[in-house]
Amino acid sequence: MKLKIALPIAIFSAGLMGCAPAPIGLWSLAWIALAPLWVVTVKTRSRKPAILWGIVYHGFALHWITGLHPLMWLGIPWIASVAVVAFAWTFITGWGALCVGLWAWGVRTLKAPMLRILIGVALWCGLETVRQWSALDWTSLAYTQSPANLIILHLGRISGTLTVTAAIVLVNGLLAEAWLAKEKRLYGIAIASFLGLHLIGFGLYQSEIVQNPEAKLTAGIVQGNVPTRVKLFAEGLKKALDGYSSGYRTLSDQNADFVVTPEGALPFLWQGQNLKNSVNQAIADKKTLALIGTFFPEGTRYTQSLIAIDQGNTIARYNKIKLVPLGEYMPFEEVLGRLSPIESSMSPGDFNQDFQTPLGRIAIGICFDSAFSEVFRRQVAKGAQFLITASNLDPYSTVLMAQHEAHDVIRAIETDRWAVRVTNTGYSGIVDPHGRVQWRSHPNQYAVHADTIYRQQTQTLYVKWGDWLTPTLLGASVTLLFFVGRNQR
Repeated sequence: MKLKIALPIAIFSAGLMGCAPAPIGLWSLAWIALAPLWVVTVKTRSRKPAILWGIVYHGFALHWITGLHPLMWLGIPWIASVAVVAFAWTFITGWGALCVGLWAWGVRTLKAPMLRILIGVALWCGLETVRQWSALDWTSLAYTQSPANLIILHLGRISGTLTVTAAIVLVNGLLAEAWLAKEKRLYGIAIASFLGLHLIGFGLYQSEIVQNPEAKLTAGIVQGNVPTRVKLFAEGLKKALDGYSSGYRTLSDQNADFVVTPEGALPFLWQGQNLKNSVNQAIADKKTLALIGTFFPEGTRYTQSLIAIDQGNTIARYNKIKLVPLGEYMPFEEVLGRLSPIESSMSPGDFNQDFQTPLGRIAIGICFDSAFSEVFRRQVAKGAQFLITASNLDPYSTVLMAQHEAHDVIRAIETDRWAVRVTNTGYSGIVDPHGRVQWRSHPNQYAVHADTIYRQQTQTLYVKWGDWLTPTLLGASVTLLFFVGRNQR
């Protein structure tokens, strides 16, 4: 196959995959969208179609990044603002495209169809694992199924998100090899695999959610709806303090067991309860457990934090682990620091944090943490009984809001936990352990909401063992390649 034919096919294939994630949500396309790329990769033995596929898919899925512009309110000129946003979009898109190119490099010269399928699945999962280890990841194939296909997402309880990714790549690989070999039997195997995987997911989806009255909690959410570019100035800060203090008082009067605010709700460095403002005064008056998004000094830097205040004391603190490059820290700051739109970088939290409260342990994530399953798995493995994510999705569109919710849906399912989502501008919400959204706020509106959740004690196979599937697939691939090479010699 010539490249002038292969490249348009790759673009079409990537376009199909780009329509699968939220908010478009045509999840079924993901189960066929990779097959054309697989075919042209084998036919051309070139990485170019795969790299183009990666650019189109990741670039389209992440186009909400452009909502960061304009940054003139930070004192950045219009041209520089465009440059910063364009660089961020291009860099993360290029990182995804590089991984797809490496996948194509690994499968393009393999001759045996079944060997290509095994290694194709293993390599894709391995590269997604590398992206999870890195500072940037968002567009896993698994997230194309959330929140529309909750049944298949339950495979995440077996070995995490990459179990779903492996299933998608497997079915696409079988379809591609059936096309290449003109083998009807492989089409049957692909259909049977698709149905069988969904049957396994359906079985897990049918498990009962234990709702022990003693584990019942009333969660309070305050969605402040004060844009960052407004909140950092005097009038906006007053609006934020008034909104969060008023919401806290309302929810306390509704007998909420705790009240949680979004990431950066109090946009200043935390100096303890002695700091005079309306939010601290409301907490002192009502004494309901408060989880407040704020910032902590950390040497010459600071942390993006969620703190728990009980009876006038700060009893727990979680520091955001996965910081956003350019927005919260500058990569290679020694060289590129002068290009940063922020005056000082944040410090990341570590993976061994323990958020212990009178209500029990809570698994916390702040904004970008939601895309990284290991952040939550470790906390649940240590006994966390429900999830809370505090985020600031301003100034982005509802596209990001929907995709961020999609990640939290996956986190709730794979850990078998209720999830409380609180954001500055939307979507805030309540998600049950099967990923069903029980309540969702309207975007770009002030919202105060109380809802019921339950503390869970269960431990899924994924929580206990982590992602055991990817190392198994990679180990099987290496072993098989060894014996194939030995037989050929």
